[in-house]
Amino acid sequence: MTEILEINGLHEAPTAAASATAGSSALGATLANAQIGTSALLPSLDGIRAVSVLIVVLGHSGLQAIIPGGFGVTIFFFLSGFLITTLMLAEHERHGALDIPRFYARRAFRLMPPLLLSLAIAYALTAAGALDGGITAKGLAAQILYFANYYGLFFDPGNTVPDGTGILWSLAVEEHFYIVYPLLMTLLLGAALRPRAIGALLGLICLGVLAWRFHLVHSPGFFSDRTYYASDTRIDSIAYGCILALLLNPAGQRSPSGPMSAPQWALLGGAAAALLISLVYRDPVFRETLRYSLQGLALMPVFYFAVRFAQSPLFRPLNRTWVMTLGTYSYAIYLIHNVVIRAIEKNAPGIAGKPYLLFPLALLVSVLYAAALERLIEPHFRKLRQQFRPPLAAPAAASISTQTAGDSFSLARARPSIGNVPQPANAAGLRK
Repeated sequence: MTEILEINGLHEAPTAAASATAGSSALGATLANAQIGTSALLPSLDGIRAVSVLIVVLGHSGLQAIIPGGFGVTIFFFLSGFLITTLMLAEHERHGALDIPRFYARRAFRLMPPLLLSLAIAYALTAAGALDGGITAKGLAAQILYFANYYGLFFDPGNTVPDGTGILWSLAVEEHFYIVYPLLMTLLLGAALRPRAIGALLGLICLGVLAWRFHLVHSPGFFSDRTYYASDTRIDSIAYGCILALLLNPAGQRSPSGPMSAPQWALLGGAAAALLISLVYRDPVFRETLRYSLQGLALMPVFYFAVRFAQSPLFRPLNRTWVMTLGTYSYAIYLIHNVVIRAIEKNAPGIAGKPYLLFPLALLVSVLYAAALERLIEPHFRKLRQQFRPPLAAPAAASISTQTAGDSFSLARARPSIGNVPQPANAAGLRK
């Protein structure tokens, strides 16, 4: 949903010229050290993934009335846009272009193996009678081909997919966005548009999506799921993350020792208040229109400060080893957790009615599943993704500097591998 991205470590010492260039920014200096990975480049993101997937599992475990599980999808969408845009800017600066076929190949090798295995488990449980739902070719095709959201909205007569797999709507939203976005970025960066100009264009797109939601809400026959699940009404949640990466990317402004200032704390507090309002204000029109826009805007300072001040007492827990590990498991946890919950509800109804039992059991099974994938399956496909990573830049171009609205960040010899983060929420359970 956010991205499970890998930025491989630096395995060579940079040249003197590269080191001098890297020294021009905080991130460049950090990357001058060997063996730097994703967490060092963009700290706190794995922790945010972990928190978000826990919110989703809690919501599906029967606590939706008090845990805003549906909010997790907005967080994951935002994270996805921020991270992929950061890596696209880096690749374009290193190579002068984006390699779109390689981008899609990396996504396929990251997303499809866990997805196919999780679907195989769900369909096998349904066939065995251990999971409710149905098995149809059109339902399976919609899920594999990333059409699950529109299929569920307009074409599913009911009982055509296994229970617990309705969550795949959000993967469809992401893939629809990334069918267009890399091509758009190639065009705009190729036209020498500055990141701030691209960010302004995306801002206009966000306004257009908001206007479209208002139009739909006031149209005859409107139903609330139309604005929640459809790609054309939710892609702005991804675009807001892209805008942060383009306009004020915190990656080059790391402040490992400096504290947040009073105005920064005030801004963060205002963002938290805005997020709280978006969750507790129940006006139907607001919830189907402005809610997503307000959340996207409010997440900008949250992500900015979480990355820039990753070692502050507030954000330090996001970077603990076990939390980051849970974050790296989040995609697989997301894919399987609701299947586990629905199977428990069918076969152990006594547990299903007790969230304090259902949540830890479902989480434990999901984490074990994710750990097994990470150990047994992921290494093979990680090697395949290696073949589709952009080649290392020449030594003179080892460090890149990308201007963002008055700030610069440097990604020295970073090699992205694009994957996906869980997209929380469920067609059946996390609507509200």
